[in-house]
Amino acid sequence: MLTDSRIKREQAREKPFKIADGGGLFLYVSPSGGKLWRFRYQYGGKEKLLSIGQYPSISLIAARAAREEAKVSLRAGHDPGVAQKLKKLGHVKSSQNTFEVLAREWFELNKSQWVERHALDVIGSLENEIFPPLGSIPIKNIAASDVIAVLRVIEARGAKETARRIRQRMSAVFVYAIATGRGEADPAAIVQKAMAPLKKGRQPAITDVAKAREMLRKVDEEIAHPLTKLALRILALTAVRPGTLSTTPWSEWDDLSPTSPIWQIPAERLKLRLHYKDDEARDHLAPLSRQAIEAIAALRQISGKGPLAFPNARHAHKPMSENAMGYLLNRAGYHGHHVPHGFRSTFSSIMNESFPADKATIDLMLAHVPKDKVEGAYNRALFLQRRIELAQEWADIISEGLAPAASLLGGRRR
Repeated sequence: MLTDSRIKREQAREKPFKIADGGGLFLYVSPSGGKLWRFRYQYGGKEKLLSIGQYPSISLIAARAAREEAKVSLRAGHDPGVAQKLKKLGHVKSSQNTFEVLAREWFELNKSQWVERHALDVIGSLENEIFPPLGSIPIKNIAASDVIAVLRVIEARGAKETARRIRQRMSAVFVYAIATGRGEADPAAIVQKAMAPLKKGRQPAITDVAKAREMLRKVDEEIAHPLTKLALRILALTAVRPGTLSTTPWSEWDDLSPTSPIWQIPAERLKLRLHYKDDEARDHLAPLSRQAIEAIAALRQISGKGPLAFPNARHAHKPMSENAMGYLLNRAGYHGHHVPHGFRSTFSSIMNESFPADKATIDLMLAHVPKDKVEGAYNRALFLQRRIELAQEWADIISEGLAPAASLLGGRRR
């Protein structure tokens, strides 16, 4: 029987030679000095050779283990060479059927039924949260413990609802893998009951005008990319939904009226039922205050050369993540007290208290369609002149004490 010291002593010769270990296993030494493990066996009345691997990558102990494994195949009536090829093929298939590969297949199959904003949120959440830790792993090798580990990271930063949405999307990918014969289980379904409890209710928002102004001043003082600061300022001034703002193309702000600028947001980018997305009559008209126009002008110095007003820091062709605004609020000390979506509640509470007679107009400014208008004709220009006036009133209220928008262009770190 061979020993490691014997193998190491053997030097290349003019012709290849073999050194037997026993039981059909031998070491083949080539003229170039390469040492290859081989196993000689009989199958179907013919002598065959099985290549095990190179020494020292395959140690003496590992080579003997491979020999015994081959003998087990022989006793079971299988050809070890064929078994080896099938095993390699299985590894190749597993490497091709990773979570990311199957998740992207699932996404391409389903994205046509979603509005663009939701589709971007779905694939963005997987790309940012799941693909880095789990994307390259064969889907059959992902356990429930792996799934809950990545979800715990998301929960730990307070994004419990996000974690739950991502779990649902992961579960859909696992089910797709099972249905297409490339998966065996849905570990994302198993962990559902193990997730952190979610306290449902309205999203946190500051509705006191003095505290709201203080919050905006604190945001301005944070070290952050000016694009993110300007996004929060414009969000506060317009009270649109964060997802609507973050995906804004410059084309919607390129031809604004110099006297009465009105931002026409296409229905396809609004939170509407899918069958309303192509109805231009349901475009939302958002009057822009003087302060909003100043913030947009400052923003144009940063991203004005690209298609998106708020491009992603890493991928300019993609919109910024809504999370960037939320993280900035958190760093300013408002974690659990105010979220980007909360500016809509801030606007609604303060303006309804200040102008109680204008409730219907304020609802229209928030793109809240009256129930009797949901299925019937929709007049997008209803109360437009009053909405223009209220937009400026709101900007004057919330902007009191704020530095000019252009002053936010000083730093460039996000």
